[in-house]
Amino acid sequence: MIDKLEFFMVLARERHFGRAADECGVTQPTLSAAIKQLEDQLGVILVQRGSRFQGLTPEGQRVLEWARRIVGDAKTMREEMKAARKGLSGHARLAIIPTASSMVTALTTAFTEKHPAVTLSITSCTSLQVLSKLENFEIDAGITYVDNEPTGRVATVPLYAERYQLITSAGQDLAERKEVTWAEVAALPLCLLTPDMQNRRIINQHLSEAGARAKPTLESNSMIVLFSHIRTGKWASIMPVNLAETLGVAGDFRAIPIVEPDARHIVGMIAAPREPHTPIVSALMHEARVFARSLSA
Repeated sequence: MIDKLEFFMVLARERHFGRAADECGVTQPTLSAAIKQLEDQLGVILVQRGSRFQGLTPEGQRVLEWARRIVGDAKTMREEMKAARKGLSGHARLAIIPTASSMVTALTTAFTEKHPAVTLSITSCTSLQVLSKLENFEIDAGITYVDNEPTGRVATVPLYAERYQLITSAGQDLAERKEVTWAEVAALPLCLLTPDMQNRRIINQHLSEAGARAKPTLESNSMIVLFSHIRTGKWASIMPVNLAETLGVAGDFRAIPIVEPDARHIVGMIAAPREPHTPIVSALMHEARVFARSLSA
């Protein structure tokens, strides 16, 4: 039953029998047979079939919720028993929003020092992708905004407050100011994150509240790309304080606080809302709480 539920979850995510079979490492007939056996066992039709995958039935949507719960609990049980025998080991998968890339290193460094047998992979994603990957068991935990847009039912550890600065180069408009307003920033040639990023939606929101509108002449989903364009002296950008500090804003660069308002948004670690968590997720959440306390001390 667990194997069939896992196949069903992958099919629901991929929405294609061939891709789901490849993801599961089985042939397409094997996958199709497993889904049919699951339907026979439960006595309901789970998948709308035609010449191709057409979606889940209402019963299939309900079974998907149960599958996530059951498979998650089974994974937690296996990993807890493995940790009891061998100590904490394995692989932890994190997805983070781009603006958290500068802060995550402190957390992951402390985590790997305590748990050297655990390897890590970190993927940069939009906030919506972080939530989707968490729901589909593609990651163990995520780092995203927790106070701006709905995150749904997740376990949350607030980490820090993200504040914003104008990043520009010496000699450019507003470069010698002590502080600037959102309305003033809107008039500059800006390079910003793409609109699918929540950071960009936050910036748009505050510009709109100031009676202005974001009109960037360059967009990217990479903070490094934005920073490299600021270096040319032809663009300015809006970046979180901590990210600008990590990227090395100094010398010919200027980091100027943006006020009216002095906006703050909370970034935190999220995990699936089940108890108990797997040992790896529990250790990640513990390290997140230690990290948050160190910032507030």
